[in-house]
Amino acid sequence: MTAQFEIFALLTFGLWLTGLVLIYARKQPGVVLIALGTVVMTLFTIYLWIELERAPMRTLGETRLWYGLFLPFIGLIVYLIHQYKWFITYSIVLAMLFLSINILHPENFDKSLMPALQSIWFVPHVIVYMLAYALLAASSLVSAYDLYKMYFGQAGTDHLALADSFVNIGFSFLTMGIIFGALWAKTAWGHYWTWDPKETWALITWMSYLLYLHVRFRHPSHTVIALWILALGFVVLLFCWFGINYLPAAQSSVHTY
Repeated sequence: MTAQFEIFALLTFGLWLTGLVLIYARKQPGVVLIALGTVVMTLFTIYLWIELERAPMRTLGETRLWYGLFLPFIGLIVYLIHQYKWFITYSIVLAMLFLSINILHPENFDKSLMPALQSIWFVPHVIVYMLAYALLAASSLVSAYDLYKMYFGQAGTDHLALADSFVNIGFSFLTMGIIFGALWAKTAWGHYWTWDPKETWALITWMSYLLYLHVRFRHPSHTVIALWILALGFVVLLFCWFGINYLPAAQSSVHTY
């Protein structure tokens, strides 16, 4: 299935990049091509689900696939509403980066699921987490853009309302993901929470975005602090997703599949 993924991914990249070129040239078909590219990757995800006879959400590579699917979808919606070319560009580039990692480091797709993953909470837990990660990544794009404008002599913090919307929705999904994970852990291992490294960093990630919401609610004028919290929060999120696997303590984690 690795060869099929490469074909679908390269076709998707071609449609996305051509769509971006047309958008910057103010050509309407650009949006259509980006949407078509997203549909192509959606079709591959459905195909993979059918072939594996399980939800493709078990490995890091499979979760990157969902991430690369949700980000362009969010970018399209924002572009259709606000006409932000910079945002849809960042969304496409970030999606291509994660999908390219899958091309460069292909995985052996395995149909089997360990007993702990054979739970009704498996799919909803992963789906809401990937939606949360995609939305919070979108908020980090806003923070990066406004910080760049601010530190290079242009007006900044123009898009915090957009970031607020992303974080409000993303934080809700993140909270649901933690709750679903706790319910899953109870059925799989007999306890809701064990301070496993993955669980601990999931809580740290959740608290990072809670801090952002607190600053925005209690100190709305502290926009620069809010932007930096968003930027650093995304670093924490990425460490929770990928970096945790490189810690010695992760080798004994129940979340290592």
